[in-house]
Amino acid sequence: MTAISDCFETLGRNRECALIPFITAGDPDLETTAKALQILDRSGADIIELGIPYSDPLADGPVIQAAATRALQRGTKLEQVLEMLQGITPKLRSPIVLFTYYNPILHRGIEKFLSSIAAAGVAGLVVPDLPLEEAASLLQPASKMGIDVILLVAPTSSAQRIEAIARSSQGFIYLVSVTGVTGMRSQLENRVSDLLQEIRSVTDKPIGVGFGISEAAQAHQVKEWGADAVIVGSAFVKKLAQGTPEQGLNAIGEFCQSLKAAIKTSNTSTNTPLD
Repeated sequence: MTAISDCFETLGRNRECALIPFITAGDPDLETTAKALQILDRSGADIIELGIPYSDPLADGPVIQAAATRALQRGTKLEQVLEMLQGITPKLRSPIVLFTYYNPILHRGIEKFLSSIAAAGVAGLVVPDLPLEEAASLLQPASKMGIDVILLVAPTSSAQRIEAIARSSQGFIYLVSVTGVTGMRSQLENRVSDLLQEIRSVTDKPIGVGFGISEAAQAHQVKEWGADAVIVGSAFVKKLAQGTPEQGLNAIGEFCQSLKAAIKTSNTSTNTPLD
């Protein structure tokens, strides 16, 4: 079993929903990123998604785009991120999933890229611009190295495409809750509930819901709709960037704890937004 599937199996035995926070590597700096990973790990995160800054982030909303721009302006490079991870991942309980675009993988070479991230202790990959039709070129070698390539289902995906994505995705299936880019939303679409049931009818793989979740009430709602994981990005990135690095680290720790508490409970006490 991979680290990610093992995580979901453990949570499933306890009927728990996974919390997957996202932060951008190198924002405000890699030293803070390393501290942030450890704080999230001990504040309730089950898996942590780490964004590799990229100059043309088509799937990212303004908050994450701005974070990637700041990280790139500071000279953050993949090699530096992996070097940082190599020292941090042995200390973490939570598996690390890298969020990166396909061009940097192709530029480096698929085998070389996968070998590098495996050596750094990375457990999974999300590549938002990887078409299903080209996914095999990454899925097959990644599987041999024990790295899960997690594929995305969009709200506009046809039933036939959903079934094909569900069949190919490794670790879990990433359901995008809204049409468009990442970002905080004041309201989630009820269609997410229907999509969860549609995906569930064709696979028993875990399903994570992301894009647009920014507060405890929304996380709780997604869990009640039947998601196996709640993925929260822009809200974490925004909190980490506010104030001093120490203030940002404290903020994401508290926020992580509040989200984990929201998806553990089945009562209605989380209906007041915390963000």
